[in-house]
Amino acid sequence: MDARAWLERCHKYTYIDGESGFQVNFAGMAFEDADIETMAERFPAVHEEMRKIEMGEIKNPDEHRKVTHFTDRSVYTGTSVYSEVEAFAAGIRSGEIKGSTGKPFESAIINGIGGSALGPQLLQMAVNGPYWNEFSREKRGGNLKIYFLDNTDTAGLADALSVCDLETTLVVSVSKSGGTQETQNNLVVCQAQYAAKGLDFAKHAAAVTMRESKLDSMARSAKWLRVFEMAESIGGRTSETSIVGHLPAALAGIDFEALLRGACHMDNLTRNQYLTHNPAYMLASMWYLAGKGKGDRNMVIVPYSDRLILLSRYLQQLVMESLGKEKDLDGKTVHQGLNVFGNKGGTDAHAFIQQLNDGRDDFFVTFIEILEDVMNAPITGQVAMGDYLHGFMTGLSNALRSKKRQVIEMKLNSVSPFNLGMLIALYERAVAAYAELIHINAFHQPGVQAYKLASKGIIQMLTELEEKLPAIAPFTGTAGEITAKLGMTEEYEVEGILAKLAANGPRRSLPVNLRRSWNKDKGWEYTIAPK
Repeated sequence: MDARAWLERCHKYTYIDGESGFQVNFAGMAFEDADIETMAERFPAVHEEMRKIEMGEIKNPDEHRKVTHFTDRSVYTGTSVYSEVEAFAAGIRSGEIKGSTGKPFESAIINGIGGSALGPQLLQMAVNGPYWNEFSREKRGGNLKIYFLDNTDTAGLADALSVCDLETTLVVSVSKSGGTQETQNNLVVCQAQYAAKGLDFAKHAAAVTMRESKLDSMARSAKWLRVFEMAESIGGRTSETSIVGHLPAALAGIDFEALLRGACHMDNLTRNQYLTHNPAYMLASMWYLAGKGKGDRNMVIVPYSDRLILLSRYLQQLVMESLGKEKDLDGKTVHQGLNVFGNKGGTDAHAFIQQLNDGRDDFFVTFIEILEDVMNAPITGQVAMGDYLHGFMTGLSNALRSKKRQVIEMKLNSVSPFNLGMLIALYERAVAAYAELIHINAFHQPGVQAYKLASKGIIQMLTELEEKLPAIAPFTGTAGEITAKLGMTEEYEVEGILAKLAANGPRRSLPVNLRRSWNKDKGWEYTIAPK
């Protein structure tokens, strides 16, 4: 394609919002005008389903739930919950709300997983940056240092506990259901740590959960500092513009109202019924055309901003948990999905761009450029540091397109709460629209529930194994021999449990002494001895 034809294609397939400075260029994707015309015929039906979401109809039929993240955020600032969060954060900031020993809070541990952590982490990194916790209280404006527990890994918990003074640390547990096991595990250990230091955990604790959940009941009965209610109709991966995102942001001094304004601004842009006038619909169309409606190409997200390093992780959950489904809405097996991976630009050029440029043509890439440099950083003459970042992005985009690789280019003026709100809302709407194109429920997660049920079975087996081990002590043998001796059948699972218990014997109270040693003829052997 010659320069003139390329320029005309860019003009035709670039969406620009002059008010915010947001723009997205779809011209680098592999489609013809006729493809857009064909897609446009499908969008009246898609648009009607989007309208149903905002009209409050049931759009999560498997769980018989409404889906309200689009509409709730438009009125959230006028709710009592919004006011309660702002008042709570102000009380923490001023020192009016103190911990159990009367000292003001310095830190907050946000205890959640998935959507209860990824959105707040993204916002914290994007707005406050990676070194926020190193600032003095004065430089933080009295706002809190923020740490996240987003797994059930003792390493992450130990890392947070090692730098937080529990006497001045608030623990915010976020779980919609109130029974999320990973979050509950962290909570149990935190409570024990506070008790060991003689601190009243209730005076250091807050919760975000649904009313009458297990967490809600426990927190209220123990008289925690605050319990904030989360709506049942907002899923974790679409919860960043709700109380889930608000409380961590408020504790860190982030302008959450600006995030909401940005999200609502994008919501207005993406309510347009015409395909080429709606950036979310165009984004969904590009995904559909690139992957032939089956997710046959990977989505690569590359923001040219250090502050947006977590965007690809956030979008992994939003896109993959929403679209990765075995069944469609009619119960037909379809195995839908869309893989997402990413990095940050320029760093990506020394990471995986070699494969994108020369390797398998199984992807499309979205570059997100931030136009404003944070600081003046001249390099030579009139060339500044940020110019190189722009040059790297544009050069890479041109190189990929020259090899017929598919590219979307997005631009924003700056990394700000408003602009991040726009990005979040854009991708939320695009995911919902794409789900309609492929006829699946974007708002449930049966695969997640399946793994949770399976993991419960392993925990039950561990409990059974611990109870049975004393009966065969003393004994030395392989996992297979131990499995047979105990009358159990799941040798592979028993092997994994024995390995875990043997590695942690000194750290936990087992009913036997258990160690593991390597036998070159038989493999791993386990010695079980009475206590």
